[in-house]
Amino acid sequence: MLRVIWAIALALLLTACGPSAPEPTTQLVEQAIALQLNQAQQELSQQLRLDSPPTDIRVSRIKITQQTPLTIQNLQSYHIKGTCDFTVKRPKHSVTQHQTPFEVYLQRQMEGKTWRLASLKTNEDHQSVWVTQRIPSSQFPDPSS
Repeated sequence: MLRVIWAIALALLLTACGPSAPEPTTQLVEQAIALQLNQAQQELSQQLRLDSPPTDIRVSRIKITQQTPLTIQNLQSYHIKGTCDFTVKRPKHSVTQHQTPFEVYLQRQMEGKTWRLASLKTNEDHQSVWVTQRIPSSQFPDPSS
C-alpha cells in the first residue's frame, strides 16, 4: 500500500514539473492590441467615411494587470487586461493616448507555434460565438527557439 502511495505521489510530482505551454509574451500582447486597434480604427473610418484610414499604430508601455487562463474552442487561451500607451499615425497628424485600458483574448493553437486573437461576436441566431484571427508569427519570436 505504501508503494502505491509513493508511486502516485511521484507521478503527480513528475507531471507538475513537466514542460508547460508558454504564456503569451509582452510582445505578443502588443501585437494583439495593435491588431485590435487597427481593426477598430478601420471600422470607424468606414463608418465615418473618412478618406484615409490610419497609416500606423504603435503600442508601447504595456502593463498587464490580469492574466487569466481559459479555454476557447477547446484550446488553451488567456484573457489579458491592463493598460498601454498607443499612437495612431494618420497622414496629417498623430494622436497619442496614455494609460489606456485594454482587454484581449489570446488563443494558442494546437501545434503551439501560432496564436490567434479571439473576440466574442453575435451570430444570426443572437448567440455569442468566438471568432478568431491569426496574429502574424513574423511579428513575434517563437518561444520554443
